[in-house]
Amino acid sequence: MDASPIIIVLNSAGLATALRIEAAVPSSAIHGLAGRIRTADTLFSETIDHIRLLFNAGHPIIGVCASGILIRALAPLLTDKRSEPPVISVSEDGRSVVPLLGGHKGANMLARQVARRLEGHAAITTAGDTALNIALDEPPEGWTLVNPEDAKPVMAELLSGASVRVDGKSKWIDDSQIVQERSAAITLCFTEKPVPANPACLVYHPRTHVIGVGCARGCAAEELIQLVDEQLAKHEIARGAISCIASLDLKADEPAMHALAAHLGVPFRVFSAEQLEAQTPRLLNPSEVVFKEVGCHGVSEGACYAGTGEFGVLVVPKHKTANATVAVARALDPIDPDTIGRARGKLSVIGIGPGCDEWRTPEATQLLREAQDVVGYSLYLDIVSEHITGKTHHNFPLGAEEDRVRFALEEAGKGRNVALISSGDAGIYAMGALVHELLDRDTDHGGVSDAAKRVEVINAPGISALQAASARIGAPLGHDFCAISLSDLLTPWEAIEKRLHCAARGDFVIAFYNPVSKRRRTQLAAAKKILLAHRPPQTPVVLGVNLGRPEESVRVTTLSALTIDEVDMLTTVLVGSSHTRAVKRGDGSTFVYTPRGYAKKIDRKPAKAAAKNKETAE
Repeated sequence: MDASPIIIVLNSAGLATALRIEAAVPSSAIHGLAGRIRTADTLFSETIDHIRLLFNAGHPIIGVCASGILIRALAPLLTDKRSEPPVISVSEDGRSVVPLLGGHKGANMLARQVARRLEGHAAITTAGDTALNIALDEPPEGWTLVNPEDAKPVMAELLSGASVRVDGKSKWIDDSQIVQERSAAITLCFTEKPVPANPACLVYHPRTHVIGVGCARGCAAEELIQLVDEQLAKHEIARGAISCIASLDLKADEPAMHALAAHLGVPFRVFSAEQLEAQTPRLLNPSEVVFKEVGCHGVSEGACYAGTGEFGVLVVPKHKTANATVAVARALDPIDPDTIGRARGKLSVIGIGPGCDEWRTPEATQLLREAQDVVGYSLYLDIVSEHITGKTHHNFPLGAEEDRVRFALEEAGKGRNVALISSGDAGIYAMGALVHELLDRDTDHGGVSDAAKRVEVINAPGISALQAASARIGAPLGHDFCAISLSDLLTPWEAIEKRLHCAARGDFVIAFYNPVSKRRRTQLAAAKKILLAHRPPQTPVVLGVNLGRPEESVRVTTLSALTIDEVDMLTTVLVGSSHTRAVKRGDGSTFVYTPRGYAKKIDRKPAKAAAKNKETAE
């Protein structure tokens, strides 16, 4: 299961059962209905909406509630049983455990696990599990079914009394009630070789192989992929028998290796030079040249050995082209790639917008759901709390921006999937620039570790405060504008003042970020004085506070009337140009806009019409 299981409890009567389930299901968390439950990892107020949110995020759901509640909540969302997470209903007393959805996605297994802990009954209803104690389309962890589309008709045949011929070995099949006959028309084939599948033959591959690779920096992906494909074909190793690609950690950011992993549909893992050097006694092709270059005597052979462990067998010795090498080793049992080496690591720099879900991009929400760790100022984490349940939270106070960003990069460098959260857009007066500055610096000049420098970085844009304020009031940013931060904590006031004069002379609409703080009370007044020397006193000024949040307020004043006391740290200030207009409507509301220059075109039309009418009259 990719996402952490969530236990839903709606009243105090079911809380004791929920706590027992939590103890039995690793990484699970309890979500309770606010007002009825006091002790829970997360509280929610809207039951149906919360269940749907968890389901869409891929969380297995264990509801200590009536089945009907879960069914009514999720019925409109059901589209693809192969991708939907498990959903289980548990009675408040724990006696009945009913898998409702995802029986062949782990729900049946999870239901049995919960029932054992509660000493209850798992009401398994899927035909294969009930009659034959097996689900052919749900092989054990570490196995790949080549043709899952044929599993259902094969199971139907078995339920009607058909027998199977088993080609290969699998304890999974031996533990079932399937009747085995050597002359059977249906075959279940368990093999590491690329055997053709068909409707009468289900083919299962154990993921027992690790492909070790090395290459020159910048090696063409096509060269590496062709080399690997040729060796797999030559040695009759099925793609489904590959657990992962492995290499040296210096190659964590090598594009060709990631392209190979994507080509084969498997993870990419890396090992340190020390870990690979430990495999030197086993290498068929050790190299002093490689040792002097990277600190180990072999990359491709060393990596596949490191991945398969002490009992791994080299089945493809090192082969090479001009720029790439490959070797393959086989383990005795299927390999979980999450237990060997480490991943490259990923840092998602996420702008969550001003606050409300409606203003958050789907990309940002998806990255939050995928992350293992979330890093940010506690207020920002609270805003997206529903999307980061069950993840490891790292709260940092205001003022600890460098510590926050450095920590996020280093955690990603350990192979973690980390989300660094900023309000608004992370690339506008937020953490995005600092992320890239630390990546740019040398390690011995304040930069981050080599592992952190090689992580994947994704920048997810968000709606910035200036966009939100403008949208709420009309279109004050309809023509040329700029943004200026009035905070002199990192930028000297002399530089800020110079920019203010330039923006004022250029007649830009100006968005002021960080206009004031508890300590800084003079900068906004100084900016006002500079602007009044270049634009009218009645220039519209928009003040947006807590944009996109329940406490939101947006109002319009003028440049001359603007006072420091009406602005705080959560206020975005938009000062219009000399052409910006504030217009009152019939309903009493006011909109503000800055004309872009269409007036000439608009005014020309009545003039042409008048001239034409005059000609007609004459």
